[in-house]
Amino acid sequence: MMDQLTYFFTDPIARKVILGVSIIGAVSGVVGTFSFLRKKTLIADAVSHSVFPGICLGFLFAGTKDPVTLMVGAIFTGWFSVWSIDYIVRTSKLSEDTAIALVSTFFFAIGSVLLSIISKSQNSEQTGLKSFLFGKAATLSTTDVQVFFVVSVLIVAIVILFFKPIQLVCFNADFADSIGIKINRIEFLLSVLTVTTIAIGIQALGVVLMSALLIAPAASARYWTNKLVGMLVISALFGFLSGIIGVIFSTVKDDMPTGPWIVFVLFLFTMITLLFAPKKGWFSLQRQSKKNNRKIEQENILKTFYQFSEEGFERITVGRFLEKRRMDSHVLERNMNRMIHQGCLKRQDQNYELTEKGKGEAARIVRSHRLWELYLTKRMNFKEDHIHGTAETIEHLITPEIEKELLKELNFPVSDPHNKDIPY
Repeated sequence: MMDQLTYFFTDPIARKVILGVSIIGAVSGVVGTFSFLRKKTLIADAVSHSVFPGICLGFLFAGTKDPVTLMVGAIFTGWFSVWSIDYIVRTSKLSEDTAIALVSTFFFAIGSVLLSIISKSQNSEQTGLKSFLFGKAATLSTTDVQVFFVVSVLIVAIVILFFKPIQLVCFNADFADSIGIKINRIEFLLSVLTVTTIAIGIQALGVVLMSALLIAPAASARYWTNKLVGMLVISALFGFLSGIIGVIFSTVKDDMPTGPWIVFVLFLFTMITLLFAPKKGWFSLQRQSKKNNRKIEQENILKTFYQFSEEGFERITVGRFLEKRRMDSHVLERNMNRMIHQGCLKRQDQNYELTEKGKGEAARIVRSHRLWELYLTKRMNFKEDHIHGTAETIEHLITPEIEKELLKELNFPVSDPHNKDIPY
């Protein structure tokens, strides 16, 4: 294995393969981001199938596997498939999903027929043409890599040049139209970029797998940032790294395909993202959920202590507390101990009572509850016996800004619908 990895880093052919694949991965991450944001990921899959007949036509026209001719043919049929999908959706009652399925299968069938015709010809240059179906990065030539590099630079340059209108069309097409941006032209430009990216990458990954390189990096990057520039960089990085790592894995054992390994690495990146991404990853969401549940539990405890104080009881035992509010005793004691460390509660023997800080927090949550109950009855015409459950939930979500708006809206009320005082 070490010998194979050493070969990978020292052999010029291996370095050529990794350079070509990493370029394709990076530019696919950039272009795929716009497809993802525009919810056009299925079109990317359709285009990847539709460029295959274009490659066959390019070969029939040139008689050789000239990368420029093959790419031009792929771009033509790829763009024509996009136009066909749009035309079917505009002029028929078929949904976009149905149109995509029809166009992609039709074009792929045409490509299979053309490949069969080429296979029966006497042209010796046809060898290796079938690799466009599933990809074969090992067949990349120096000319291929040079074409990939030039086209990728042009794609990135176009993205930078038209970044502002592209950004507006992706996030708010109506606003872009209102300020004079030609949406159809930007949509056409993005379609051309998508088709071109697929055309240059199909030799390495093939018709079947190329769409994954457009979709997966962008989908993963969305979990790590809310900014478009950051998303573009992260998506390009995921595509770049998946290309490098996929090629390394494919060198560990002879005859292992590069394309599937690249997609497998993309899958690993996606799983890592779904699990560990900040704010949106599974572990982060679980931590946030536990934090929110703890906050709700502690605010309910504070509210219950406030209700006891309204009845004239300042010091409460755990047993007395559980008589008023049903809660698991272990959860209650655990939260009470936390609140003692936070300075909201203090304990003397078996009795608990609110500190000054705790009284202020308790008054805030009770105020939010009673203001919301009053808002529901005064503004939403709810009945008094139907508002408690809703207020129990909403009280934990009311921010200081919302509270100020409620106070103004209700003209600083002094009592709730049940004639209980609203604490200030």
